Amino acid sequence: MKYLAVLGRQPEISIAELEAQDFPLDINRLGGTLKLAEKLSEKPIDYLQKLPEGKITIGVSDYSKNASKKTASSEALKLKKILVRHGRSVRVVENKEAVLSTATSLHNGLNGKNAKKLELIKADQDWYKVIGVQDIDAYTKRDQARPARDAKVGMLPPKLAQILINLCGPLKPGAVVLDPFCGTGVVLQEALLMGLAAYGTDINERMVDYSQKNLKWLAPRLNDFRVEVGDATSFKWSKPIGAVACESYLGKPFTKAPSDIELKTQKQECQSIILGFLKNLAGQIKPKTPVVIAIPAWLREDGKYERLDILDYIQDMGYNVNNKSREGLLYHREEQVVARDIIILRKK
Repeated sequence: MKYLAVLGRQPEISIAELEAQDFPLDINRLGGTLKLAEKLSEKPIDYLQKLPEGKITIGVSDYSKNASKKTASSEALKLKKILVRHGRSVRVVENKEAVLSTATSLHNGLNGKNAKKLELIKADQDWYKVIGVQDIDAYTKRDQARPARDAKVGMLPPKLAQILINLCGPLKPGAVVLDPFCGTGVVLQEALLMGLAAYGTDINERMVDYSQKNLKWLAPRLNDFRVEVGDATSFKWSKPIGAVACESYLGKPFTKAPSDIELKTQKQECQSIILGFLKNLAGQIKPKTPVVIAIPAWLREDGKYERLDILDYIQDMGYNVNNKSREGLLYHREEQVVARDIIILRKK
């Protein structure tokens, strides 16, 4: 069976076609995936006509080349017309664009849980039915309802934390995920929700206290976590480490592109901490241990992001760099000055 994982966001939307065994079919743990869809083996109207009796709600997203609001609406109305002619009651979810937003799909119940409420995806000649939609409300609640938050130290989105963990590759249930810059514990909470053990350290004692409060709030019955005060460049971790997933020190926050002098200072400071951490870590993890780390990249006046030029140094420390070109691994909002540059490593 073929599945689509809708990965990107407007205006450029990417769709990856995958086999089921390539990824877990649980939209709630995929982080960057907006929708999951299963390929239809028959024409969409034939599939719809076989649905149980009662009112049908449908929405259509058109990811085809040259798709528009008009093409998506036309396909939806065409399906409705045929169904009504056969005596079915049909409601069509209105398109504001060629594709239905995640919020629209979610709030209209087009998330695959009700057989008679469904979103169909058209991708050129192929059709898919959506079997999962990212629960943006759950992410928001998990992020904003935590008892201990601090906007001054940056806000790591839960979905990004999931992405970092997932990029480590398949992990055994209960494997220890280390975050040496744990902050308020977002990576740790997502690891626990995935059935993994969480181990966090942070140089700031207040952040360690925040992490402990948040983890106890999130999972009061779970105790498979440990949080300690420690400098990532020198700390000796006490538990066997199955994977490392973290956001490093990102430097000073900026509201506009930094000057050349400011950028040079920030790059030197961040590079020193990141390389110091990786050097310290190298002697404490086993070969083939995955290390996924988000490091800073800075927006320049030309609209491009400037990255840290440290991959050769990292490789010399005993790591294999799995994405040296780093194409497509910048995580940021539109015009966000400090982006996250995700690098994927594995101990040699």
